[in-house]
Amino acid sequence: MPMNRPVVVGVDGSPSSLVAAEHAARAAQLRSRPLLLVHGYLHPFGYGVPLNPYEIGVPAPSEEAQKMMERTAAELGERWPGLAVEARQVAGGPGATLIEESRRAELVVVGSRGRGGFAGLLLGSVGAQVAAHAHCPVLVVRPDEQPIPVDGPVLVGVDGSESSDLAVSVGADEAALRDVPLVLVHIVAADGGRTVPEEIEESQAVHQAEAVRLLADASAVVRARHPDLVVREHPVRAAGAAQGLIEASGAASLLVVGTRGRAGFAGLLLGSVSQAAIQHAHCPVLVAHPVS
Repeated sequence: MPMNRPVVVGVDGSPSSLVAAEHAARAAQLRSRPLLLVHGYLHPFGYGVPLNPYEIGVPAPSEEAQKMMERTAAELGERWPGLAVEARQVAGGPGATLIEESRRAELVVVGSRGRGGFAGLLLGSVGAQVAAHAHCPVLVVRPDEQPIPVDGPVLVGVDGSESSDLAVSVGADEAALRDVPLVLVHIVAADGGRTVPEEIEESQAVHQAEAVRLLADASAVVRARHPDLVVREHPVRAAGAAQGLIEASGAASLLVVGTRGRAGFAGLLLGSVSQAAIQHAHCPVLVAHPVS
């Protein structure tokens, strides 16, 4: 893999994107990579009309956006000494632009809402698009507020799927970079506290044993690669996988999710658990796409 792959962040001047840029700067410094600020300056939907560049020509980048980008780059350079920061405007919708940039990136960072963000939408269309379609891992910075959480552990959901194996690997690397513990979680369906018949109780014991085995296997793989990393294993009882991960994310500095879990359908680029986590987690979420 080329050593000069940058950390890429979409910047549009919104508060959410400026917080994302701060997270991206920290990620770039941790990885000793350059930071690339990107602004896609066509409307995501082509102003509502099909654009034919041969007829209308591609509009020029705006001076106002250029100044915003230069100011952001300068401020980040001051706050993160030694970080190489480049800013670029690209003629394209922000989502499509970031997905294209992800082909050459180490990591893409997006805010939870952009300029066109509505408070009611927990993740803007650009963030959702990039999280689903990128060619490298994507960090979704939410909730969009400072300060950057740094002391909590990195949390990863384990379900034994290929997608979860990649999330565990990415999460372990991230925990090692940040010098924080890695917490591996497997969600075991809760019985709601009711008295249950014996056969259901037996089935729950089987699930609990399966959870312990899955976590032990994942943990062994991590320890082989990162012998000095603190790794904790937690079977967690919850009504569902998404709910369990979201609740557990309250104590984490980062939640890592795969693109699809056990019940994944090949056509869905982001499984329902990952989607729910991105929308509702209490910390930033890293979507572990393989680097292509």
